[in-house]
Formats: sequence, structure tokens, C-alpha cells
Amino acid sequence: MQRAATIPLQILSLPSQRYSCHGCGNCCRDFTVQLRDADLEKLRSQDWERTLGDVTVEFRGRRFLAQRPDGACVFLLEGGKCRIHAEFGLEAKPLACQLFPFNFAPDAGAAHVGISFACASVLANQGAPLPTHMREVRRMADAVPELVPVRTFLDDATEATPEELQCVAEALDGWIANKAVPLLVRIDGLAWLGQQLSGARFTKVRGGRLQELMQTLVQALPQELPLHPVQPATRAQRATLRQAAFFRLEDPKIGELRRVGRVRAIVGQYLRSRAFAKGSGVMPAMGDRWPSADFAAIDEVRSLPDSPEWTACEELLVRWMRATILGGRAWGSGYYGWSVPAGIQALALNVACACWLARAHAAAGRRAEPALEDLRAAIGRVDRACGRAPWLGSRAEAMRMRFLRVDDGLRRVAAAALLNLD
Repeated sequence: MQRAATIPLQILSLPSQRYSCHGCGNCCRDFTVQLRDADLEKLRSQDWERTLGDVTVEFRGRRFLAQRPDGACVFLLEGGKCRIHAEFGLEAKPLACQLFPFNFAPDAGAAHVGISFACASVLANQGAPLPTHMREVRRMADAVPELVPVRTFLDDATEATPEELQCVAEALDGWIANKAVPLLVRIDGLAWLGQQLSGARFTKVRGGRLQELMQTLVQALPQELPLHPVQPATRAQRATLRQAAFFRLEDPKIGELRRVGRVRAIVGQYLRSRAFAKGSGVMPAMGDRWPSADFAAIDEVRSLPDSPEWTACEELLVRWMRATILGGRAWGSGYYGWSVPAGIQALALNVACACWLARAHAAAGRRAEPALEDLRAAIGRVDRACGRAPWLGSRAEAMRMRFLRVDDGLRRVAAAALLNLD
């Protein structure tokens, strides 16, 4: 099926990022795959009912690939291979399976091709340069009819031009990539920018004036931030950070939802969310993909910069933030249709959640300080949820963001997560 309107593809321009599939099969064990009509037609033509029975499941009016009791796809073979791929080839698989870890985020000017850090090869930066995948990405884009121009906003009413979005992305990327500034300051500056832009009205700050504003703000950050030192996060702010981290871990499976029923599932999610906000006792179990730890033990884990692998952790954090910004996944269609300022705030919160979860992962492994494996696990879970979990684009999440914009909240929780400041 061809796209209804032509829109150019713009693959992530980040030479420091590489990727090739190494067949680990983690995505087949971890994701729930929604099927398009074309996917269902291909599966029917492959006659799986004769050998495997029903390989799809219906949930709330949509069809998904069926999963085994452990959450793995029914087509996953030993060694991480896909049975569809093995018997019929790559193009016979559902489109979502072919496309991962790439994703599309269209705006008014282009469909940005980003990449998901839920993939182990992306996290480890293993494989070929991203432009080498462009031929396959173009082929898959032709099967996505919804890749049409999408409006993106600078505020609630001001639609951004592609040139304006590019100038914002370039300014933010330049700040995040600036090795002359310590990473702790760069993350603090990201949160500060998100807070400062939240109340702005851009009706008269357009085109070249917006570019000038972004350049001025970024250039002023090294001098401005020391004038506004970060205070320790309040008890309520730390509770909000833990709750935000919970919703980036939460991953209900269709089989479990059907077994317990919608009401019990909602009540269970509410109780787990409250436990995270309270932050005492043992962290509620979050499935097989995330280990549990005592909240007190998490508080005792030293900060990320204390890690002997801090240099590698720093490289990963920078690469992830830059890929999110340049790959179109920080705002607009790549992030729940949110405006540019709201997307910047969400990115700052996502970084804070990843840093807190890295310490939680270290605590579960009884490590005194986070290791690179802890940060990889944390970023993988956060990036897996962002843009995909519907509750992160909900009113409840928007309310958390509004709360954290007050009283320097974003900067405070970022410092609390990264530096473990009391």
C-alpha cells in the first residue's frame, strides 16, 4: 500500500550511533505487536493455524500477535530467531517486527526516522552506520499510509514550521553535545530550558527570531545556571519522580489483563503506583523484565558520576538524548502530539527517571554504585515506554509535568536522580 501523500524521509543524522540486528530476540520476548490488516492477510496466507493454531489474539477491538504464558511471541524460536522469518523471509513478518528498532515521526516537512533504545544493539552501539539501513526503511515506509504531514506546535496555538523545529532541535542538540560543559550541567540546563519555555507564547517569536532566542538561551546557560543553584528536591517532588519512573516500567500484558479483568488490573496498577510514590518497603514486582529492590537500598546507592564506568555512562546518556531530539521523538507525532516546550520537559523527566531506575537496578544487584549495565537496563525500559505507552501521553502525566514545572521541580528531580541529592 502506497502512502496517501508523499513526504520525504529524514533518517537520524547521528554518526556516533550504529545499529545492526544481532538476533538476541529480546524484542520478541518483550513487545506486544499490534497487527495491521495487511499483516493479518499475510499471516492467513502462511497457514499457521494448521501447525500452531490461532496465532493472533483480539483485545479491545484490535488484533495482536499471540504470546506464550511468559510473554514471548508464539513465533520465537530457540536462539532468538523468528519462525516467520526463517520459513518465509523478512518481508513476510508483521510490519512492526520488520521496522523495529526504527520508527517514524512525521511533522509538516518530513517523516523523521528515529531509533529505539529498547534494542540491545542500539544501546550497545553495535553494528553499521544508520544511513546503510535507508533502503530498507524506505521500503517499509511505503507500507505506512499514515506517513503524511503532521502539525507540531510551539505552544497551544502556534503551529511550528519545519525550519523552526529544526532550529530548536539544533540548539538543543548543540547544548547536549557540548563536551566543554559537564554533563551534569547540560542535563540541568535541559530541565531549566523546559521550565523557562513552558509559559512562553510564540506568536511573535517566529522564524529567525525563534532561532535567535534559542541560541541566546543556550549560550547563556553556563552563566545563568550558577545564579540559580539547584535546591534538594522536596518530599513531594521525589515522590512524583518515583511515580513517573513506575509508569515507565509498567507493562501490562494482554494475557494477564484478560485473566484478571479490567477492574482488577486498574486497581493493581493504582496500588503499585501508590507504593512507588510512598517509597518505603520493597518495590512492587514489575514483571520478569525488571528486578525488585528495597526502596531504602535504592536511596543508599551512590550517584551515577561515582560509577567506575561513568565515562561510558556519560556517552550513553548523551547519545540517547541526542537521538531522541534529532530523531523527532522529543515532541509532536513522536511524543503524543505534545508541543515543543512540553516535549523538552518530558525529555528532562525521562532522563531523571532513567538515572533513578539505574540506581534501582544497581540496588537489586546489590551494587554500591550504578554500572553501565544498570543504565542500559534503565534507558531501555524508559525509551521502550516513551511514545508507546498511552498513559505517558495522558492527562495524569500532563498533571505530573505541571507540578514539576513549579518551584524548580524538573531541575530538582533531575539532580535528585543523577546525584542522589537529599
